[in-house]
Amino acid sequence: MRAAPLIVGLSLLAPLVPVLAQTPECSAYASSAQRVCTAAVDGTRAFHPVIGVLVSGGNPTIGSTGALGGLGHASLGLRANAVELVLPDLAYSGTNSAVPAGDKFWAPAPMVEGALGVYKGMPSGLLAVDLLGSAQLLPTDQIDNLTIDAGARRIGDVALGLGYGARVGLLREMGPLPAVSISIMRRNIPRITYGDLSAGDRYSYGVDLRATNLRLVASKKLLVFDMAGGLGWDRYTGDAVIRFRDPATGLAQPSVPVELENSRVLGFLNAGMSLSVLRLTGEVGYQGGRDQELATDFEDFDTTKGKFFAGLGLRMSF
Repeated sequence: MRAAPLIVGLSLLAPLVPVLAQTPECSAYASSAQRVCTAAVDGTRAFHPVIGVLVSGGNPTIGSTGALGGLGHASLGLRANAVELVLPDLAYSGTNSAVPAGDKFWAPAPMVEGALGVYKGMPSGLLAVDLLGSAQLLPTDQIDNLTIDAGARRIGDVALGLGYGARVGLLREMGPLPAVSISIMRRNIPRITYGDLSAGDRYSYGVDLRATNLRLVASKKLLVFDMAGGLGWDRYTGDAVIRFRDPATGLAQPSVPVELENSRVLGFLNAGMSLSVLRLTGEVGYQGGRDQELATDFEDFDTTKGKFFAGLGLRMSF
């Protein structure tokens, strides 16, 4: 008979075990303080792959698929990626089970990208090699409560991300056959922080991003028009620092470090046309979702679903 209360107690506690296991960084806190801490940690994990696709986009050089043709050939482009963001309410106090939504908008991310031909490859285009590079610009002054950490790589109020990689031709465009290539890119952005405890926010998180992008792309030109489509796989890693106030005492708690690692699959389409020496291209794509088994619900943001993204770019080849 004495075992019955113990069994009942364990059955009541059982639903709490996964929550604590999902956010061990917050296990030292109780009640509303733990919920605020968990919301900040889960928010970081949920938004990291969204920032990843905003930085990476789909096609590594928008509107371009085939290798450039070896030494003496290059391309330079201006591009802007965009993805919809639903930011959490920084005034969340832990009294509700769901975090209310804050601002909702399409976030832009301008980029300068280039490619340099290195090896022409075989007549079929096989094993042609281009070097790829990019400079990612993340304007923080367009989003309230978003700042660049002191000492981070920047240009004024714009966080500066860098990328590098290579593209290998598999087939050049011949008759009805499309151009096909495979590429790999490594990208990174410095730490940016959302929220400010000194300004009255309940929590904040600062996060950086390191991305590895694999892409398989095919394209076809028809007079002044071209189409491209591809599949990709991304791996995102980074380090985050969570800060929050205990809702009961109002006191700032010690910083909570969080290691981030995630991966996503995606698909994308490009459509463009030639404008004299320039080529204008639009991109639409979809990043697949994944259930990270987060303990927090965010209003207007299903963390298990994928995200649509878009892009627009101008490219010049020479």
